[in-house]
Amino acid sequence: VQLQASGGGLVQAGGSLRLSCAPSRSSGITLDRYAIGWFRQTPGEERLGITCISSGNGSRYYRESVRGRFTISRDTNRNMVYLEMNNLRPEDTAVYYCAQVRCTGYGPIRLRDVWGQGTQVTVSS
Repeated sequence: VQLQASGGGLVQAGGSLRLSCAPSRSSGITLDRYAIGWFRQTPGEERLGITCISSGNGSRYYRESVRGRFTISRDTNRNMVYLEMNNLRPEDTAVYYCAQVRCTGYGPIRLRDVWGQGTQVTVSS
């Protein structure tokens, strides 16, 4: 399942952004059947899983660095997953990706190293 992230941009520290995650139009995928995770990557670093939402009961995981500031949610009607990011910090600057995952208590696990389009988030100080 390959997903596309969008909604990034340039924002000042303390600001907010909402990222969207959607399947490609031709895929016919229904997102609420899958656990979905958000990852971010900065140059020279590995992709880091920051949050995920499971299928079924919708349980969520948040990495400590984003807990209380970021919220992952689903819109079943629109077949989308969102990442609401508040109180953004310069260290949140990264390319953000969404993907189908296993959502565990230790974070999202991507089973295949195949990624869709990411979206750049830049937070200025």
